[in-house]
This record gives sequence, C-alpha cells and structure tokens, in this order.
Amino acid sequence: MYRTHNCGELRIEDVNKEVTLCGWVQKTRDKGGMIWIDLRDRYGLTQLIFEEGETAADLIEKARNVGREFVIRCSGKVVERFSKNENVATGDIEIKPTQFEILNASQVPPFIIEDETDGGEDLRMKYRYLDLRRNPVRKNMQLRHQMLKETRNYLDGIDFIEVETPVLIKSTPEGARDFVVPSRIHHGEFYALPQSPQTFKQLLMVSGFDKYFQIVKCFRDEDLRADRQPEFTQIDCEMSFVTRDDVLNTFEGLVRHLFQEVKGIDIGDFPRMSYADAMKYYGSDKPDTRFEMKFAELNEVAQGKGFNVFDSAELVVGINAKGCGEYSRKQLDALTDFVKRPQIGAKGLVYVKCNADGSFKSSVDKFYGQDDLKEWAEKFGAEPGDLLLVLSGEKQHTRNALSELRLHMGDILGLRDKDKFSTLWVVDFPLLEWDEETNRYHAMHHPFTSPNLEDMELLDKDPGAVRANAYDMVINGTEVGGGSIRIHDKEMQKTMFRHLGFTDDEAKEQFGFLMEAFEFGAPPHGGIAFGFDRLCSLFGGSDSIRDFIAFPKNNAGRDVMINSPSTIDSDQLDELGLDLKKIEV
Repeated sequence: MYRTHNCGELRIEDVNKEVTLCGWVQKTRDKGGMIWIDLRDRYGLTQLIFEEGETAADLIEKARNVGREFVIRCSGKVVERFSKNENVATGDIEIKPTQFEILNASQVPPFIIEDETDGGEDLRMKYRYLDLRRNPVRKNMQLRHQMLKETRNYLDGIDFIEVETPVLIKSTPEGARDFVVPSRIHHGEFYALPQSPQTFKQLLMVSGFDKYFQIVKCFRDEDLRADRQPEFTQIDCEMSFVTRDDVLNTFEGLVRHLFQEVKGIDIGDFPRMSYADAMKYYGSDKPDTRFEMKFAELNEVAQGKGFNVFDSAELVVGINAKGCGEYSRKQLDALTDFVKRPQIGAKGLVYVKCNADGSFKSSVDKFYGQDDLKEWAEKFGAEPGDLLLVLSGEKQHTRNALSELRLHMGDILGLRDKDKFSTLWVVDFPLLEWDEETNRYHAMHHPFTSPNLEDMELLDKDPGAVRANAYDMVINGTEVGGGSIRIHDKEMQKTMFRHLGFTDDEAKEQFGFLMEAFEFGAPPHGGIAFGFDRLCSLFGGSDSIRDFIAFPKNNAGRDVMINSPSTIDSDQLDELGLDLKKIEV
C-alpha cells in the first residue's frame, strides 16, 4: 500500500501508531536543527517533523531538497505535538519520519496553492489542475458531488429511472444557436449537440417510462456571462399522467431535500406568483423576494400635472427605499448615474424624500405640491424617513430599469443576504411572444408547451394573450429550473407549429418523428429541467457557476488550459468534406 492513512484523519488517539502518508508539500520551514513539512492531500494537512539527532541524516537531507508541490511518501510514528494548532483538524499530532521518499518533483507553481492565493482568474484557469488543489475549489467540487448524490437518492426513492439520451442529435430552429458536428460519413450533413433532451424525454413518456430523469450535459452556442457556459449540466425530468400541481409538488420536494441534506436548512414554503404580477411588482420574471420594495404605479396621481416627462410616459412607476430619506445629493446623483448606464438605459431619476416632520422634498417640486407628493407616498405606503425613487417611459423598458435599481438598492442596504433563501414558483407565462425582427410569434419556452386550457379559445383570436401551462422555480432572484405541461395531442401540436410560423412540410421535416409518436398513444405528461450548475453556485454562495465546474470555459468561451477551440488540420477537413478556403478564420 502506498499509504495507510490520509492527511486529514490522524488524531491524538493515534499517537504511537506507525503510519504511511502520501501527498503534496504545502510548505516547508527550516530552522537549522529542525525542519517541518506540511503534507497535504484532499482530506487535509499533516505536519512532519525532522530533528537533528532524532531523524536519520539522509532523511533530513532529503527534506531540505523538497519544494512546494513535490509529491512525497513518508512513513513514521505519530507523536503528540508540542505546539498544537487548533485551526487544523490534525493539529494535535505530527509525524516523526523513519522513511521518506520523493515520488515526483515539482516546478515552482505559478501561484500560491492556498485558500487565499495570489493568482488571478486567468492564470488559475490556465493551470486549473493546480487551482483544483486549493481547499475552496475542492470544497466546491465536493458540494457538487453531494448534490449529485442527493438528487439521485431523492428521485430514485420516488421511482424515477435515469435514462441516457443521445448526444449527437438533429439541429432545430427554435431556441438558442446549436453547436453542430459535421458527419464524416455523410458529407454536407451535420449532427447538433443537444440544448436539452426535450424531445427524447417526451418520447420516453410515449414509451411508458412514466418517471424519467437524467443529469445531463447540454450545449448552447450563446453569449456568455457569469451564470452561463457553452456546456452546462441539467437535472432533466419528465412525468406522465400529471397536472401542473403534481410536477410542482414533486420538485418542491427535491429542492427541500437538497436544502435539508446539503445545507441543513428547512427551506419553507414555495409561494406561487403569476408572471403578470411578477412583472407588475418586480419588473422581472425571476424576482428576488428576500426583500420587499415592490413597485408602485403612479400614472393616476403623477400625470396631468404639466410635467411632460411623466405626462408622455406609458408608465410612471417607483420603489420605496425604506429609511433612506436622509440620502445626500451625492448619493442621489450616484443613483441617477446608475440608472443612466447604457446597460440600464433610463434617461433620469425622480426622487421624493419623506421628511421626519411629515413634509416632502422632491426633484420635481416645480410641478408637484405637498398634497400631490402625499398621494404618491400613500401609493408606496411610505413613512417619514423613506425615499421614493421613480422612473418613467415605455412600460417594459421602464420596468426592466427599475428592476435593476431595486436590486442595486437591495445590495446597498444589505438586503440580499446569500445565507438567506427565498423561493417561489412563477406561473402563467405567456405562451407566445411577438418578434418584430422575424415578424412572427416565437414560443416563450419551447414549441411543445401546452396552452392553459382556460385560454384555448384565444389561440386563434388573440395568440399573444394565451397563457402557457408553464412554470419556473426562482430562488433569490435566480431562475434555477423551468418546465411545463406538454402538448400530447398531434392536432394541438400542429396548431402550435402553425402559430409559430412553420409550414406543414417544415414541421414534418423538423419534428415528424415526434408527431408520428403521438399517433401511438401519447399520455398527458410534463416536466422540468434544473440548471444544476446554478443550483450548486446558489448553495455555495457564489455568483459564478464557473466556481463549481471542474474545467470551465472563460468569458470568451475558451478553455485556456487546453487552448480550445482550436483549428484542425486540412486532412481532417477533407475527411469531413469541408473546404478550408470557404471557412473564415
């Protein structure tokens, strides 16, 4: 055996045992007559002690020749430490070596492999295999492993079966851009990597697998940000003979189980909020409900007073920042600058201070008297000491901007505690959304989402008013999962394709296999997919999913460690029937 114990398990009761440890050198301290080496593996840290007169001279000489990240093997006796270290689990003991072997030397690492490192993100991504040796990164991987295990435990316990679906599939026009794979055998034809296993899990329902799940890699060729990667992992699930409530109750159970088993938290209730209310009161379909600060609309009380900015606006709406009535001009200017940033795009900000004496001071006192501002305050439920922040303009754009301002104020006021969790379901999304560029409707979720049965008669008369039988789970302002009850009737699916602008021939070409399957007894079914990387980052208190992926891509979609994507040689291109001259570099 290379080792008898790992570097994190020896304790005071192990004193006098003969042990063998293997690991990496964290650091060495040479005091002349005494040398200490901190030996590390993924389980912890154990100190080795070499003393002149106590340790063989050849072992001391070897110890003097090791550096950071050398891989070594050491045998010796466990002894009690004279100077104990309460910050380390093994801090009561150390090892007096009787054998010492350098298994592999190491170059000086490009950054310090400790909890607090001197390596920037780009450098750590280039040497990700070294970064993974650091405790914080390793703990993220362990959390991910635990969440994988508990997900499987829960779903297996309620009769779900894990089925693997194909990775080389057919490209479809809906959704994000596909990654495509050229076929060597069939020149000019391409596979696509799956954005999700959507059609395959529906086919499994037709097959009689009434409870399916898969922890699956998916791929989307889209613009990147902190919570997106070109390849990502989903907890993908589908159920037969279910209503929306069946699906929601089942997967509330999964998330409760994960919080309980992984974080020891009873997550509490999962309230439900309509999409319409989410947009009206929070300006977002994934509202952060850890704090209130709901929107209040002011059209009735703010328009018609001669202030053209408000009078010409489709929507006048604001938030109440509790306790911020003493904000200085500098602080208010900073908020104005925030909403004017190009990524937010508001033209300005109106404020009203609710003074301690019951009076009001605003940036629009020229147009609104004290009685007018009192009406505003009543709309907000404002009290003395509060600060009203108001935006106006086109409805959707203004709601989006105010949503960003609300989150910004939540950050400033410390209301977005990462150790506090607030969950909800957002339901009743629009089934379709109009795209001005393509001049047609697109599915807000995907083409297989069932309309709300109450709205079926509107499908031909007013498609934009039809609600979908769809739902998203939101935790702390992050959409962690989404799904729907599916269409299981061939004629309804054909109707849906027609509203999405597909001709019959196009629908048959793209989805004929699914339409044909519906002719062989498709059960009512529905499901959900969770963004597993997002769940992990949420549980780990991080804003970036990259922290919970062993080998992630950077913000440009590159793996800087292996230098991917990269060019391929002309022989490979010839085999694939691709002409290099026609490919832009």
